Amino acid sequence: MSLRVYAPATIANLSVGFDLLGAALAPVDGSCLGDRLKAELTEKGISLACSGPWQHKLPVEAKENIVYQCAEHFLQQLGTAGKIGVKLELEKNLPVGSGLGSSASSVVAAFYALNELFERPFPSDRLMRMMGELEGRVSGSVHYDNVAPCFLGGLQLLLQSEKSFCASLPFFRDWFWVVAYSGISLSTAKMRALLPDSYSRADLIKYGRLLSGFIHATHSNDAELAVSLLQDVVAEPYRSSHIPGYTVAKKMLNELGALASGISGSGPTMFAVCKSRENADQVAAWLASNYLSQPGGFVKVCRISETGTHCI
Repeated sequence: MSLRVYAPATIANLSVGFDLLGAALAPVDGSCLGDRLKAELTEKGISLACSGPWQHKLPVEAKENIVYQCAEHFLQQLGTAGKIGVKLELEKNLPVGSGLGSSASSVVAAFYALNELFERPFPSDRLMRMMGELEGRVSGSVHYDNVAPCFLGGLQLLLQSEKSFCASLPFFRDWFWVVAYSGISLSTAKMRALLPDSYSRADLIKYGRLLSGFIHATHSNDAELAVSLLQDVVAEPYRSSHIPGYTVAKKMLNELGALASGISGSGPTMFAVCKSRENADQVAAWLASNYLSQPGGFVKVCRISETGTHCI
């Protein structure tokens, strides 16, 4: 038995929800923006082969690859380690250290594929906790703002309570999301290290007001209010100067009529929210000419994807 899965790219934080909000992406042109993984049962052991445009950025040694480690962890939790094996083939389509949930895409693809392969032994919440734990090995800390939307799709709010792990939020279906990856790689752990150890009371109050207000706006379908609240008081003030071209681009996107813009995850990818396809194409064209700085950089016009990781 074998199967193939697709795990979409994501935007984490969305400016207003540091470590608590994330959205799955689907390019409007139907192109691939996510990792693919094939899994099949074997008699014994774990094997991993990698391909795709970004496979050269992965560890040469299979056991150092996070997908291999996901398989080890899954089989240990299942109690079948050493008794049955899996053969994995990863198609690495997302750049490492891009701010598009690259490590989460690989991790979610691996756990989802294995859970399907073994006829769903683990429920979704248990599976997501394992995904978060393994993704944390790459990013330096356990957080789910990439994992949850990649796994479930849509716009996800992390609750992490005993009753409910996350909640799907309504989203504005007429918005276009432009994402621009400049081509450079930024370590999530290093970008997190730029953040202060503590924040002022005023910043905490503002963060709470912006996030709660944005959630209210999604439920009341108030796009104008939502846009006015898409501000980052937690990460952008400390990270923006470390992302080449970001400050200039943000100013220009505002002049081009983008509703809002911000850092996708830890960067260097930036996102822009646009009210129309025409505006999105205009923003994408400017970013392609002015923000991309290294080979491999790209710009995609996307919608929020209602579909998370799935079999293909």
